[in-house]
Amino acid sequence: MTTTHPLTAAWSPSRPWRGIMVATALPLRDDLSVDYDAYAAHVAHLLANGCDGVVPNGSLGEYQTLTDDERERVVRTAVEAAGDGARVMPGVSAYGSAESRRWAEQAADAGCGSVLLLPPNAYRADERAVRAHYTEVAGAGVPVVAYNNPLDTRVDLTPELLARLHGDGTVVAVKDFSGDVRRAYETAELVPDLDLLVGADDVLLELALAGAVGWIAGYPNAFPAACAELYRAACAHDLETALPLYRALHPLLRQDSRTEFVQSIKLSMDLAGRRGGPTRPPRLPLGGPTEALVRAATEKALAAGHH
Repeated sequence: MTTTHPLTAAWSPSRPWRGIMVATALPLRDDLSVDYDAYAAHVAHLLANGCDGVVPNGSLGEYQTLTDDERERVVRTAVEAAGDGARVMPGVSAYGSAESRRWAEQAADAGCGSVLLLPPNAYRADERAVRAHYTEVAGAGVPVVAYNNPLDTRVDLTPELLARLHGDGTVVAVKDFSGDVRRAYETAELVPDLDLLVGADDVLLELALAGAVGWIAGYPNAFPAACAELYRAACAHDLETALPLYRALHPLLRQDSRTEFVQSIKLSMDLAGRRGGPTRPPRLPLGGPTEALVRAATEKALAAGHH
């Protein structure tokens, strides 16, 4: 075991995007209406079990299926349940830059500490459009975390482009969902002041060892305490603690990078005694081999005492 700099990967009011920030699943009732009471209880449960904050209205929160009123109420609910708006990082992605800015302004009005923003994703935007997009949203005055998900958006925030965005003064960090651990080193060389946040659960350990200072996480929705322990051990480079736990949870963590990740995490939440509930169309219930795998892996983790 080696001792390094665990405080650099810890949440703080001055850098509220660091630490373990849970991309929250949104509990739905059987009629597919939002269960705000269950969501408030879920946010409080996450913070009470070692997580640092929450990220509502991301893909895991099914923001694409929410009405404007629902989306705004989700943010207000998260802030009230957290008791500290700085611990809330709403997703503000939208098809238009003006709409994303309005969501960022709403987050600022709610007292949120930061926001998470995809690049333009209605088409394959070029660098000029990407930089203009982030400049527009940063004008809301709340720190912006860039979200790089080239697999789904077809717009790649390369290390070179991230360096330009940071130089523009429009982003403070990047949630990297590319899965390419090699990028961590190149990004750190090009723009050392940009905070790297783990964006895919199944490369947490690798990116923590590479210098990540945060984790925008999916599976803590079902296993907050175990994932918080894993995150802190990984950031401290305590492999004696981290590696066995990472191996035990990895059959679930890798579901975060798969198409049916929302359904998988919600199923694990239900099995763990937390309200996940159904998903809104076009997402359909799990079935077949994927459901069997998630059930078996979740039950195994619960039986091992992870929670």
